[in-house]
Amino acid sequence: MKKLLVLSLILFCFQQSQAQGIKKFIKKMYFDKDSTKHSSFVVLPIITSAPETGLEVGGAGLYSFYSDTVAANHTRVSNIYPYISVTTKGQSHFSVSTDHWSTKNLYHYTASVSYINYPFNFYGIGNNTRKADADHVDEKRFKLDISDAKLVTKNLYAGFVAGAYHYAYFDTPPTGIFITDPQIENRDGGGGVYIGPSLVFDNRDNNTYTTNGLIINAYYKLMKGVFSDNGYTGGFFGIEYSQFFKLNSKLILGLDIQEQSLTGGSSPFYLLPALGSDEMMRGYYNGRYRDRNFIAGQTELRYRISDRIGIVGFLGAGEVAHGNFSARTLKPNYGGGLRYFFDTEKGLSIRADYGIGQKVSGEQRQSGFYIGLGQAF
Repeated sequence: MKKLLVLSLILFCFQQSQAQGIKKFIKKMYFDKDSTKHSSFVVLPIITSAPETGLEVGGAGLYSFYSDTVAANHTRVSNIYPYISVTTKGQSHFSVSTDHWSTKNLYHYTASVSYINYPFNFYGIGNNTRKADADHVDEKRFKLDISDAKLVTKNLYAGFVAGAYHYAYFDTPPTGIFITDPQIENRDGGGGVYIGPSLVFDNRDNNTYTTNGLIINAYYKLMKGVFSDNGYTGGFFGIEYSQFFKLNSKLILGLDIQEQSLTGGSSPFYLLPALGSDEMMRGYYNGRYRDRNFIAGQTELRYRISDRIGIVGFLGAGEVAHGNFSARTLKPNYGGGLRYFFDTEKGLSIRADYGIGQKVSGEQRQSGFYIGLGQAF
């Protein structure tokens, strides 16, 4: 009997210590303030949402660190981010990415590898697709992306981007617009590799929660098909400008403009830029509109209620085009959101946004709810 009582007491104490340990672990990850430059690790239960995925659940880990901790060096925070999830629309996602800043920010490296099983709705090519034409398509894609940039003069980085990709598509049953639309090239998918130059101007005061400064990121990918797609050669140009203005101690204004263009004589379906995401043109189903060229801009007003809580309002416009853009065909978006900063020193946050888009005749107004990690831009 005494042995049973002792064993019960030991088990009770073990359970209590485990519970206290878990509480301390959660408190340290999500609620403690840390003004030092120590590394940190946070486990993130993934509960996200977007029009194209529905509810997404899974898990991620975010390891944040500094390559040196000398305050005078102003070295930016680096991170490693593994991610795994499934969605209510039958998609699954696995990726590992890293964003690394060397001492004094002399070098900036990024790398990511991902495999995604991604059934989605295809609506056609162009800026005026119809919801009634939606065709369910299964997609499996693998991507490897690498970049390396060196500081060549004050705030200016030069380097390269490189990577590889492979896409495969299955339309079941094969009777929808994905099969019948003559504009679609390489509808079975394909693979390729790319490499090209990059140029970045970056004088932001913080790379995770910017309150002042700007970043301009431009790159060009020289692309070559491999395996069954080895006849393809082309390119992809992208440029993004983001600038932030500190209006007062709690209010930040952010501006963001992006342009992407597929170059060359061919237009493989899987390389076409697409409108709509949790970062730009929030409120639109990702890929509802896609074509050879994409442009969009947005402005976001961010108000920091406290160290932990922030709110935002945003509005923007964008479009896709086969050739030239037209101001008359720009699509609007606007909305707002909430931010919770789980690491106040590094400016790391979880965000929830609701975006509203265009009202197409005969359809409900396009909109979407998003939950994600970090700022939209």
